[in-house]
Amino acid sequence: MIALLAAATAIPAGAAPAPFSLEISQLTSGEKHHFFGYIGQCRTIPWNESGRYVLGLEIDAIDRMPKPGEAALIVLIDTRQNNQIIPIEKTRAWNPQQGTMFYWNPLAAGTQFFFNDRDEETGKIFTVLYDIGKRERIREYRFDDTPVANGGVAQKGGAFLALNYGRMARLRPVTGYPGVADWSQAGDPAPANDGIFVVDTRTGARRLLVSFRQLADKLKEADSRTPDLPLFINHSLWNRDGNRVYFFARGGWNRRGSRINVPFSIHSDGTNLTCHSQHIGGHPEWAEGSLVIGRSGPDQILYDIDTRKVAGKLGTPKIFPNPEGDVSLSSDGKWFVNGYKTGTSNHYVVYRRSDGASVRSEGFDKGRYSGDIRIDPAPRWNRTNDAILVPGLADNGTRQMFVIRIRSNE
Repeated sequence: MIALLAAATAIPAGAAPAPFSLEISQLTSGEKHHFFGYIGQCRTIPWNESGRYVLGLEIDAIDRMPKPGEAALIVLIDTRQNNQIIPIEKTRAWNPQQGTMFYWNPLAAGTQFFFNDRDEETGKIFTVLYDIGKRERIREYRFDDTPVANGGVAQKGGAFLALNYGRMARLRPVTGYPGVADWSQAGDPAPANDGIFVVDTRTGARRLLVSFRQLADKLKEADSRTPDLPLFINHSLWNRDGNRVYFFARGGWNRRGSRINVPFSIHSDGTNLTCHSQHIGGHPEWAEGSLVIGRSGPDQILYDIDTRKVAGKLGTPKIFPNPEGDVSLSSDGKWFVNGYKTGTSNHYVVYRRSDGASVRSEGFDKGRYSGDIRIDPAPRWNRTNDAILVPGLADNGTRQMFVIRIRSNE
């Protein structure tokens, strides 16, 4: 790594030493901006299987959303070659907050990863499967009549959830890509032919998992006063076993007044569509089985989507001052990180589930960027469960990638 920058927050006088500490290093540098994108929910891991390469995007400007069709470079950071930045591809489907929905293919995580792209001529969105050994796109998942792209890869591989990013760009720009073709019916708030799709990565076959019309009907069943707002999907999250999906049905983000923000779950075969009355914050994460990690009041909780009840807690409000922050569970399920904002800094609480030990990081400068170009905490674990990739501003004002590494004191 480039340089050791900081340690964890100091231990108060008289307190027992923490069983582990945090070592912070800057991974990327230069005059260009480098970032990964989305939160590390559902094992969204930036490192490939060997741990040698970290995925990232390289862009020229972070003070605006991209122009329609403006490309970002896809790069590999080679951690065995002094963090050399290697350009390998381009994407025209990205934004500063979510990136391009990178995900290493669970069936070939050493060399293959998914990203989203946009056809230059038609503006239609699609997903790419890329192989770094061959240095080429080995498959593109295109659906010309109703173009959709990756919104969440099955953690064991074999499929991804697909969304209409044109509709998202229209209804909540920060979640979409400027200039992407919107095939959804603008006059219909809940079309029956759009929603969440499942794409088989082996065959390329696609099926509609749940439609906006189904969601609207469920919302009306739960509360007849629900306004007829155009619906969109955020946070389509596949659980660790691959048999359940949790997501938010939302509406009204581009207008003043009433909003819809309701959590749903569904089995991955399309059964058991459930509208949940318990809201657990804006950035939930899957734990084991049917458990989702989120927020209830001041607490970081475990919520069971099958029983629809709070099943436990993580830590205390003192440990997690903002349980609705960006959260991520390590691949082995033993470590949890909560990233949250204070002023112009992002902070991280690293928590060990076995004994409740925790350490809070120093702040990472995120500047005054806000709204669609904000720099969210977005922590992402590595595959050996001892390091987290996070964003921040370097000394020269560029957005760069940093690593928080866990060091045992035991």
